[in-house]
Amino acid sequence: MKTELSIQGMTCSNCARHVTEALQSTPGVASAAVDLGENRATVVWKSNAHPAVDALISSVREAGYEGTPISADREASAWSPLQGWRFNVVVGAIATIPMMICEWVFGLGADHRYQWVAFALATPVQLICGYKFYRGAWLQAKNGGSNMDTLVALGSTTAYLFSVYQLLRGAHAHVYFMDAAAIITLISIGHWMESKVAVRAEQTLKSLLQLAPDQARKISDGREVEVPVSSLQPGDMIALRPGDHIPTDGEVVEGRSAVDESMLTGESLPIEKAPGAKLYAGSLNSDGRLIERVTALGEETALAKIIEAVRHAQNSRAQIQKLADRISNVFVPIVIAIAAATAAWWFFAPDQARAVANLLARFLWTPHLEQGRAAAAVFHTAAVLIIACPCAMGLATPIAIMAGANAAARRGILIRDGEALEKSGTITTILFDKTCTLTEGRLTVAALEPFSAETNLRVLAASLAAPSRHPLSGAIAQMETARLSLDNWQEHRGSGISATSDGKLLRLGSINWLSNLNSAAAQAFIAGWTGRGASVLLLAIENQVVAAIALLDTLKPNAREVVDFLRAQNKKVAMVTGDNRRTAEAIAANLSISFEWVFSEIRPEEKAKIVQKLQAGGERVAFVGDGINDSPALAAADLGIALGSGADAARQAADIVLLRAGLEGVPDSLGIAQATLRTIQQNLFWAFFYNAAGVPLAMLGFFSPILGAAAMGISDLLVIGNALRLRSWKPAVSVQKKSRSAAPGSTDR
Repeated sequence: MKTELSIQGMTCSNCARHVTEALQSTPGVASAAVDLGENRATVVWKSNAHPAVDALISSVREAGYEGTPISADREASAWSPLQGWRFNVVVGAIATIPMMICEWVFGLGADHRYQWVAFALATPVQLICGYKFYRGAWLQAKNGGSNMDTLVALGSTTAYLFSVYQLLRGAHAHVYFMDAAAIITLISIGHWMESKVAVRAEQTLKSLLQLAPDQARKISDGREVEVPVSSLQPGDMIALRPGDHIPTDGEVVEGRSAVDESMLTGESLPIEKAPGAKLYAGSLNSDGRLIERVTALGEETALAKIIEAVRHAQNSRAQIQKLADRISNVFVPIVIAIAAATAAWWFFAPDQARAVANLLARFLWTPHLEQGRAAAAVFHTAAVLIIACPCAMGLATPIAIMAGANAAARRGILIRDGEALEKSGTITTILFDKTCTLTEGRLTVAALEPFSAETNLRVLAASLAAPSRHPLSGAIAQMETARLSLDNWQEHRGSGISATSDGKLLRLGSINWLSNLNSAAAQAFIAGWTGRGASVLLLAIENQVVAAIALLDTLKPNAREVVDFLRAQNKKVAMVTGDNRRTAEAIAANLSISFEWVFSEIRPEEKAKIVQKLQAGGERVAFVGDGINDSPALAAADLGIALGSGADAARQAADIVLLRAGLEGVPDSLGIAQATLRTIQQNLFWAFFYNAAGVPLAMLGFFSPILGAAAMGISDLLVIGNALRLRSWKPAVSVQKKSRSAAPGSTDR
């Protein structure tokens, strides 16, 4: 269910962010998107929620804005080529440009007849185009707040009313109708351009929203019937033709094809799909016909979860932004106080103010200084109010987070929120879980060495391993298809498996668990295979080890390159595994990980303790993992990075999720997060610098109200433009994508 609202009172991206936050805080709302250019909001409700439009309107009003529902017939008739900021730009330009020509080209500023013409041209701009700013200022004032609309309204009104006073009393003095109209027009142009440019930062999210089609070809009674996707149910069969976008998550039951999942995972090459393969909403069926069984719909699809993650990141607030927000909250009252002080200074002590301005002119440029006390007070007060608008300060963080989150999403990287970006900039150590993270996790039995006369050892080991879900057990279970009847089967977490057969105790497990039963022959086998990077399990009957089994795994492609890349970035690289020390060191040696940073024989529940141990030593730790047992470590780390192929629990505990399979996503995610953080810092610096330098210069005449309005718009565009550079972000050093069959390892037990 969706609800469309028309929003009144928004003038900039900062306003749009406040409205978005207000809407998303409303109970039952799944997501909200605000279009500043069209002054409208689209709210998507949760599947189990009842749409409450009144609650949305109340939330918007509490934020200082007004919202009204948009019906289908109103929507069809409401569009106009002059809606939004376009009206202000067109009307303002028609009135302002002739006044600029008359005053700057023909020098008619002091002509009394021209001043009446200027009054006639400026009044519609002030009352009609300025209505947006007056309304925004009033809505904020009703809620006890103030924003940039307050400053624009005060600045332009001061210039306009003073000019009306001068005109009506017949004084042959300079009037500021052109300045008042130019302020509103230039700021409107800035907001119009801002709304257009900011749309580019949301391009990835909008592309994701458009990926999944609204219709699907449902197979019913052997026929294909086109139905709305919203009418599908789990278990329904749908047909996919070449070129179709897949409408919902499911699995292939018939056919073969290559599917392009690049918009979801960042992988550029299509992925071959056969019966049993998973399909994801929004991906593109390339060249074959497929029959899909629906497994997930709506909010449960992978695409919906990705969209929600990107939206959450875009609307999150980093700690650094909270400082900017606190400053912005008190900034407008401070500026109004400075403007009042400026008016008093130029009215009561104009000679002193002029002397200071002339002194600084030796080092800067010639200021514009009005002659009369009242004129100087109005002129410089208006300039202070206009140039001090804190819009760029409010935009600095959210626009960078939006651009960074979208750029990351295009590369198959989901950044959870703004705090994850900040944390990425302080990381000193990357701790990798070995199994299914550094290694493929696809194990094979390399050797089985018997130490007794038992003849059915392979069947016995396979029977013990079969009920277990552990990767090691899965590899052993595949050795034989025959099974023995077992009693009292039990899995001992982090150790192994036990059962009874014919009254005898059978055990299959780790070397440490069965170390007291080891024989000399078993020790020799263990030493030989662990030195090659294999994991060794022991099979025991009663109190005797009857066999040892070696299992091999391979490193993921690019694992060595990723580790080298991270070390080149001055990061310490560590590895944690449940394998014994010799196996762990064999893996580490192939990855060039120093043995002092290898943590072996670690039980799953102890991984978080390793993270805490490193943190206690002063390290800022990023943990990379994918299993359910990695969730505590991901949550305990300063930055949790989960592989998208892993368990849901791991992805939910992580700050960053890598949708693609390759490990190169780890340095990529850190790189783009740090680039976004740098952009935030740059934006905040220039926003603060602009206001810190602009206000005193405007007080002394170095910035006129018109230049202040232009400078304010330019500052907003610079902040947005700097953020949009993230769209073309590329790693400083590429991790080469070459396959590498490295020294084998194994999966944690």
